[in-house]
Amino acid sequence: MSATPAPLPGSASVVIIGGGVIGTSIAFHLAEAGVGDVVLLERDELGSGSTCKAAGGVRAQFSDELNIELGARSLEAFTRFRERPGQEIDLRQVGYLFLLSTPEHVAAFERDVALQNELGVTSRMIDVSEARRLSPLIETDGLLAAAFSPDDGHCTPESVVLGYATAARRLGATLRTNTPVTGIRTRAGRATAVVTDHGTIRADTVVCAAGAWSRSIGEMAGVELPVTPVRRQVMFTRPMPDLAAEVPFTIDFASSFYFHREGGGLLLGMSDPEQEPGFHLGYSDAWLPRLSRAVETRAPRLLDVGLSRGWAGLYEVTPDHNALIGRADEPPNLLYATGFSGHGFLQAPAVGEVIRDLCLERAPVLDVSPLSVRRFAGGRPRPEARIV
Repeated sequence: MSATPAPLPGSASVVIIGGGVIGTSIAFHLAEAGVGDVVLLERDELGSGSTCKAAGGVRAQFSDELNIELGARSLEAFTRFRERPGQEIDLRQVGYLFLLSTPEHVAAFERDVALQNELGVTSRMIDVSEARRLSPLIETDGLLAAAFSPDDGHCTPESVVLGYATAARRLGATLRTNTPVTGIRTRAGRATAVVTDHGTIRADTVVCAAGAWSRSIGEMAGVELPVTPVRRQVMFTRPMPDLAAEVPFTIDFASSFYFHREGGGLLLGMSDPEQEPGFHLGYSDAWLPRLSRAVETRAPRLLDVGLSRGWAGLYEVTPDHNALIGRADEPPNLLYATGFSGHGFLQAPAVGEVIRDLCLERAPVLDVSPLSVRRFAGGRPRPEARIV
């Protein structure tokens, strides 16, 4: 006989909707700042949405200045995660390696690297021979150049969620799983309460960090959050005895095929332009012919390595492939951090700081006002070109 869960608190200063890495980061940063009655609500288990299906990449190689800054600030936090909040996350700073095969991509990455360097990121353009030395599994036919940043890498998403959640609880936050939100009450232009299957919580501030499910959460409060779920999948190789100890997160940019070391083998993934949007949560083999063609072109030795089925997860995509971070016009006490289009995991530490500051009505550590949802109504999209 299962234990009856404790009643939900009747009120909270901040109610966070969504228990992935963004939501748990926000909960931790608020609790650390002394907000004593933070409540996080997760419809399933912590990290069970997109976070724990992520490839775990962490980087600051972007085309958008804000994304570079969010990525770099977060990367610094990941390097200190063992001390704050206090969790081993298996961070491997093996670098991100973008393989480039068109003159247009080379020129664009040269501009991006120059901007990244201005902002303190140690990325650089390299020639094809150095790319092959860094990532010996690649086939270099057709490559013109590559971009590499040695400080980037990957870590374990589940451990990051665990670290933030454990520390948030230790600091007094309430994190409730298996508690789906069914409504947001508003009155006089403000959000007043969050309704769940297990009770209603009065709230001074509500934060939507619901990832691919954010559009419906926004609708509950009359806020349009243009977030569309799109399935992304990964696979794994069998153990590879001769695999190098360090393998950079390697991306064939033209095809989006990527791989990095995972245990004794590799994790493989790529986008599927034929994937219909929607909550397609089951694994499908339909992407395998396209993946096989990309592997044959860029890493043909992997065709002789046994593969095992991976999993399907969801990207939370916006029209310009850039995040939505900010405060709603109405109700103004509803904040949102969603729509990261594949780079939410790696930006979570900095986003937690930004939302903390917005909740406390102080200037955020980074000015994210260009990422407000208002940019779409005003015809000011802010495209991010380095989506994997």
